[in-house]
Formats: sequence, structure tokens, C-alpha cells
Amino acid sequence: MRLSPALAPALALPVALTLAACAGRQSPLAPAGEQASSIASLFWLMMAVCGFMYLLVLMFLAAGLWRSWRRREAQGDDRPEIDPADRALTRTLVIWGGLVVAGLTLLITGSFLADRSIAQARSRQALEVRVTGHQWWWRIQYRDEATGGWIETANELHLPAGRTTRVTLGSADVVHSFWVPNIAQKLDVVPGLQNVVDLSPTRTGWFRGQCAEFCGAQHAHMAFDVKVDTPAEFDRWLAGQARPAPVPADAVTARGMRIVTTGTCAMCHAVRGTRAVGKPGPDLTHIGSRRSIAAGTLPMSRGGLQGWIVQPQAVKPGTMMPAMPLSPADADAASRYLASLR
Repeated sequence: MRLSPALAPALALPVALTLAACAGRQSPLAPAGEQASSIASLFWLMMAVCGFMYLLVLMFLAAGLWRSWRRREAQGDDRPEIDPADRALTRTLVIWGGLVVAGLTLLITGSFLADRSIAQARSRQALEVRVTGHQWWWRIQYRDEATGGWIETANELHLPAGRTTRVTLGSADVVHSFWVPNIAQKLDVVPGLQNVVDLSPTRTGWFRGQCAEFCGAQHAHMAFDVKVDTPAEFDRWLAGQARPAPVPADAVTARGMRIVTTGTCAMCHAVRGTRAVGKPGPDLTHIGSRRSIAAGTLPMSRGGLQGWIVQPQAVKPGTMMPAMPLSPADADAASRYLASLR
């Protein structure tokens, strides 16, 4: 089958560009949320206490070796290397034991304070979000506070800065793990069980989230973008996501709409405001506004969309997305339509 020229770059992407769409700095040591700050503080406390203890061990080891060498030099090898009656050794053991107890007490206190800080967010009024893990993508739903309904998107999580978002986690298939290192702790996503994690971002910007539990062949390609907006920007974004898909502006995108919303695509995907109401796959209503395709596997582009539609197994082997038997003209029209859904 002859492919559109726009498709070639998408299928020729080097491995170096994998997850390029999720290029935000991913580090728990660069916290951008209250929960991540508590965890980072605990980490540095553990590093300080354990590093100090490690240095003491090395110091005592060096002192013991030096003392043993001096004793052998002075008295020969007839006496035992350690004298049970040595009062200096007894004092050393007492001091060492006290330091160990003090270090453990400090770590326990730090862990308690970090846990309490993370749990405090549970008492706040929070934005409700549902995140469901699939092989290998993320379904994301926001509670519309005005109507009480749910607004669905996929693979891109938007959060308001300075406000707590309560994320209810569930899995549609196997065990996954939800992790945004810069913002909060890691939490497993287990079939048949709902876990809850609070996200309280303090800094705006783009960050990277990922599945942190091996969940199958494409586990490495199960990432998601996280955008922390100002409250006003978030409200505008959510209002835009609540609207139905825009009407095609020309004949080519209108043709693409017919292909996407009345053909095989509509069996798995929904486009609000059209006849496409499929549920197994991601909601495509505003797919053109997202930064990535296929859970961070490709950057968003018309060529990437066309490549994903026509040959998804070449982009993400093992994905549940089947190849669409479209002519080059139909594939181009479908990709133009999807790219216009902003």
C-alpha cells in the first residue's frame, strides 16, 4: 500500500525520540508539589543520617585497624587483638549505640512528619479526577463541578497550581503504577481496587508522569504529560475540554470526520458531538490539543497521527490498536480531522 509522504517521518523516528513528547524534567529531587517536597525532605534527611553513620563506621574501622597494628608492633602477636577489659572499647560501644539510637529516632520522626504532611491534603476540598490504567495508555476523567458529570480525555493530566487534586486510581486490566515524580508519591493501580492519591502542585509547567510497574510489552511506552496551570488557565482548559468536537472547516476534514465517526474507529473511540461513542479506546474529542500520541510514544503531529492510524504495530508493537485498512487519501483525511480536534 502506498503511504502518504506525511507518514514517512512518523514511522522513521529514531529511538532517541521515544517519549520525546514527555520531555518535562522527571526528578523527585526537583519537587513541584507539596507531596513531592515532603518526600524530598525525607530523602535528604535519610541521606544525611545514613551518610554520617557510614562515615562513622569507616572511622571506627580505620581506628580499629590502626590500634591493632600499633598493639602488634609494641607487644608482638602473643596477646589477643581485643582486650575484653579495655574500658576505652566499652566507652566506644556505648557512644556508638547511642548514635545509632539517635539516628533511628531521627529517621522515624522524619518519616512520621512526612506521612502527616502528605495526609493533611486529604482534609481539603479537592478537584476530583479519575485515572484508569490500560495496556498501554491512561484514561483521565474530570468531575465537572458545574454539572456533576465527567469530562474525559487521555494521556494528558492538567492540574491547577495551588489547589489539591484528588485522583482515584483504577485499572482495566493488569497492575500498573501511577507516578509523577516532581509532584507526588508513587501509587499502584490495581484491578478491582481503588487507590487515592492527592496532588498539590506548587509550580506551573510541564512534567512527565509514567507507569512505574511492569505491565507488559509496551510498559516503557506508557507515559503521560502533566501540565500544571494557573487556576484561571485550568478553568479555561477544562471548559474547552467540556465542549463537543469542532465542526470541520473544509471538505477534506469533513471527509475525515465521516471516516473516523462512522467507520471502524467509532467502535472503540468517542468523539463528543458525533455518532462515535466507542468506549474501549481513548476519547478523541480534543486529541489535536494534546502533546503526544499513544501515551507519549510520538509527538503530536499530523504525520504521527497518520502513522498511528495506518500502522500502529510499527510504532508500538503489541498495542491493542488495530491497523486501519485505509487508502492514502482516507488516511490523510482522517489524520487532518483528528489534528483539527483542538
